[in-house]
Amino acid sequence: MRVTVLSALAAALAVACGGEKKAADQTAAQPAAAAPAAATTGTVDTIRLTGNGSTQAAFSPAAITIKAGDVVRFINASGGPHNVAFYADSIPGGAATVLNAAMPNRMDNLSSPFLTTPNQTYDVSFAGAPKGTYKGFCTPHVALGMKMTITVQ
Repeated sequence: MRVTVLSALAAALAVACGGEKKAADQTAAQPAAAAPAAATTGTVDTIRLTGNGSTQAAFSPAAITIKAGDVVRFINASGGPHNVAFYADSIPGGAATVLNAAMPNRMDNLSSPFLTTPNQTYDVSFAGAPKGTYKGFCTPHVALGMKMTITVQ
C-alpha cells in the first residue's frame, strides 16, 4: 500500500513539474523587453572572473570606477561557471531598465548568462546609465564572497 501511494505521488509530481506547459510558462515568465541601450561612447574596462578550487572566487578587480558610456567586459579567466548579476536594491534609480537592455541573453532580471568556457566574455554597456554605485555578484559564488562594485561617474 505504501509503495502504491508513493508511486502515485511521484507520478503526480512528475506530471505537475514537467512537459510542454513548463516550457510555455518559462517563456511567459521572461521579463518584458526593455528600451534599447544608448550608444556606447566610452572605453572598454575589463574585469576578470576567477576561482578554480585552489584560489578564491573573485572579480578582479573587485571595484572599478568608469564613466557613463563605458563598457565593462567580464572575462571568465578561471573556474566557473561564473555570471554577472546586480543587486536590484543596490543600483541607482532608473538603472535597472538601462542594465537589462545592455545585458544580452539575460537568464533573469539584472543577471547575465553563465560563462562556462575559458576566456569567454560578456560585455555590459553603461551607456545612458545613471551615475552612482552598482553592486553585483556571481550567482554560483556569492556565498564565497564573489562580489563587485562598479562606480559610474
